Parts: sequence; structure tokens; C-alpha cells
Amino acid sequence: MTPGPDAAYDVERVRAHFPALAAGAAHFDAPGGTQTPDVVAEAVRDTLLAPIANRGAVTPAEQRAEAVVGECRAALGDLLGADPRGIVFGRSATALTYDLSRALARTWAPGDEVVVTRLDHDANVRPWVQAAAAVGAVVRWADFDPATGELPVEAVASLLSPRTRLVAVTAASNLIGTRPPVAQIARAAHAVGALVWVDGVHATAHASVDVARLGADFWACSPYKFLGPHCGVVAAAPTLLEGLRMDKLLPSTDDVPERFELGTLPYELMAGTTAAVDFLAGLAPSAAPDGSRPDRRARLLASYAVLEAHEDRLRSRLEPVLRELPGVTVYSNAAARTPTMLFRIAGWDSQDVRKALADRAINAPAGHFYAIECSRHLGLADAGGVRVGLAPYSNDDDIDRLITALREITRS
Repeated sequence: MTPGPDAAYDVERVRAHFPALAAGAAHFDAPGGTQTPDVVAEAVRDTLLAPIANRGAVTPAEQRAEAVVGECRAALGDLLGADPRGIVFGRSATALTYDLSRALARTWAPGDEVVVTRLDHDANVRPWVQAAAAVGAVVRWADFDPATGELPVEAVASLLSPRTRLVAVTAASNLIGTRPPVAQIARAAHAVGALVWVDGVHATAHASVDVARLGADFWACSPYKFLGPHCGVVAAAPTLLEGLRMDKLLPSTDDVPERFELGTLPYELMAGTTAAVDFLAGLAPSAAPDGSRPDRRARLLASYAVLEAHEDRLRSRLEPVLRELPGVTVYSNAAARTPTMLFRIAGWDSQDVRKALADRAINAPAGHFYAIECSRHLGLADAGGVRVGLAPYSNDDDIDRLITALREITRS
């Protein structure tokens, strides 16, 4: 019997805002990008159709652009527990990581050290490896345990030295879901004077974020992973950004964060990002007992709490069945992880499993998903496996459909 809905989470109300779900597929592909709620698409459309111009204070069109930017920075500040003045907006988290890696490398010298992990998406590995090579810095590799998926503090701390300039670590693996102890890793890195760059792309979709509490000097994320448009964001302290220089056009402002945002900002995407944050803030009931409405940060924390409970409940239905299916090996084994699981079926090419699921209107892609070092360290080479991930719109029917399909596939 399918369990009833979570008391504090009305998933059917949430699903009603996603027009794409009317096509009938069960979506387990959210780790690669979520479906989009109507309010986000409407914000993008409305911004494109309203009078708008380059930012300024004279005409209503200029003022509208200025407001869109300010509102987006404020929304992301609330989402991440960060100073809005340190929110950098860009084409993608990958592009921003490359840009800022080059800026940070200008502060390094030959023999300095950078720590990366094999748990990470390549967007939090290759930019640092290449930036280090360009200035003669040394790259240190932190390994995770392939049996458990855990990246313990010691795996990073044992590599640190007074020459360590930066530690790059994920807040959650996009391949197997592992959530490393970021705050403890950050404390160890800060003890030797190193900065900490956290890839929060996967984590931001599933858990509330407080960059100061986590000790992240930089937090990179992608709004399209948490219901927004395709773009990227980095949050950092404004004072830290003040000390970094980038190549820029002569007339371009030197103000922070604008000095890192090359060209005209995509106002429509920023408006859509604000709408996505507001949508997330509305996942949980927001009225206080006295009828007052908490601020957006408080509403986000409450919403993420009920979202985590909802996703954990669905995962607790799927995971035991998945582990018991004949021939199935699950590679998502860490104690703390997101509702994202990677698996393979003996005798099946993972791409064929993907196709068999797609034939049943179930979207669950297969591959390494750019976590190439992670896939190789797991012994999966570059093939990876089948990845299933949950999202705010996932429901019990989705889980039932996936379980039924996998039972059919493993019996065939």
C-alpha cells in the first residue's frame, strides 16, 4: 500500500506548478537539472516583455533592471545565508569556477599547494588542476572510500601544509550523493591559512545552506538544479572578492561583485532565479501562530526542513527495494547523503537500462555525469551507472513506477 502524503508537505500542490509533468514521465533526472515551475517561467517572460534597459536610475526601464539585479542578489543571499554584496552571477557554475580559479591563481607562487578530491564533479577539479599547472603550484588529491562513499576529514587534513592555498571540496556528490563533513574540512583548511571553495551545486537543491556556518569562503551553485533558469552563482565575502583581480574591459566597473560579471547581466534569468528562491520559500506553511509572516530566510529554512523529510521518506521506500533486486549493486552508501542513488545491474549496460526505463516513461539517465574521477575511483571507469535522484515534485507514484519497472527489468 502506498503511504499517504507527508503531513507538512503538500506534494500535489507543488506538482501543480510544473507544466512539464503533464507529459506523464516520472522524472528521476533532477540531479542534472530540475523541471521548471510556472512562476519561474512567468518571471522570465514578464522580464523580457516589460520595458528594460541597461541598469541605471533615470528611466523606468533602467530602474527595473537595477531592481531585478538587487532582488536577485537579495534572494540568493537569503537562500545561502550569504551577504548579497558578495553574490556573483554568471553563465554557469563551471564558468565562474574557471574565472575565479584564474584570479585566485594570481595570488599563488610556484610550490604552493591546492587540494582537490576524487569525489567531486570535474568542474571543481579541472579548473584547479589547470590553474595550479599554470603557476607551478602542486595539486594534492584526497581520496574517498569507494566501499562506503565517505570522504573523511582526515583524507583532506592529512594533505594540508603551510603551503596549502586552497581546498576544493563538494558539499554533496552529484554522482553518489555523499555529503562530506564540509565544516570540519573547512576548519582544518583555515587552520593552515587556506581558502575553501565548495561546490554546492548538488547540495543546494536538497539542504539548507549557511555558508558562514559551513566555513565556505566560496560557494558555487546552479539555479537550474533548484527549479530556476540555466545560470551559475558564486557567493563569497565582499572583502575577499575585493582582493581578487580579473581581466576586464577598460570602461567596466571595478566594483564588487560587478568586476567579476563580464558584460550585461541576463536580467530575465536573474528574475527567474528570484522566483525560484521564492517558490522554495513557499514549500512549507509560512504563517506564524499570531498570523505574522516570517522573513524569507526563515521560510526557506522551514521549507528545506519539510523538503528533506519528504525526500528522505521517498528514498526510504525506494532504497531497500533497489538493494534487494537481483543483480543490482548500489554505489551510494555514505551515512550522510542526498536522495540520489547510483546503481548498476549485472549483465546490463547502464545505457540499456536507461533506455528500458525511458520506454516506460521513466527518466533516469546513465553515465559518469562529469564526476569522472569519482566514477573511476568506484571502479566504474568512464561508464558510470544509472542515477536516480529526487526533487520537490517527486511523489509516491513516481517511486511505485520505478520499482515496478526495475523489477521487470531485473527479471528479464
